[in-house]
Amino acid sequence: MLVENHRAFLRFLERRVGDRAAAEDLIQDAFKRNMDRLSNLPDEALVPWFYRVLRNAAIDRQRRKGAEDRALATFTQELAGATYPDGDLHREICACVGRLARSLKPEYAEILQAVDVEETPVKAFAEAAGLTASNAGVRLFRAREALRKQVTASCGTCAEHGCLDCSCGRP
Repeated sequence: MLVENHRAFLRFLERRVGDRAAAEDLIQDAFKRNMDRLSNLPDEALVPWFYRVLRNAAIDRQRRKGAEDRALATFTQELAGATYPDGDLHREICACVGRLARSLKPEYAEILQAVDVEETPVKAFAEAAGLTASNAGVRLFRAREALRKQVTASCGTCAEHGCLDCSCGRP
């Protein structure tokens, strides 16, 4: 019954998400997640129930996209107000922070290396990594937060107050 209504489901979702590929993905995900529940429903309730599942999936997608957009906006504001140290200081900071960055999750270390060290634009990194610009912005934001926590844990309170002397002797 659900397969027979696939085209109607697709039209329903495509109107809500504005993208046929995203609508297809949502349908496939909904099929996969709800296969075990199908046998518990009477036939006459199956299609209306699945429309409700799809509507909820579209709403959840919009919420996630909103969160990604807000994180990207925060990152954009952070980047606009950023200042950069001179060459020698920059190299010293990079050496210390680079060691800490390599201890993060690989996808966080990769985006920090590319964007912050090699100065690759976020959009270019996103294209090369097969991500959307929003997703890359969110990943970069999370990577920077994880690195900030790592620096604070490694260098103590001096890191919280902007101390640029990385000779605290901690690993």
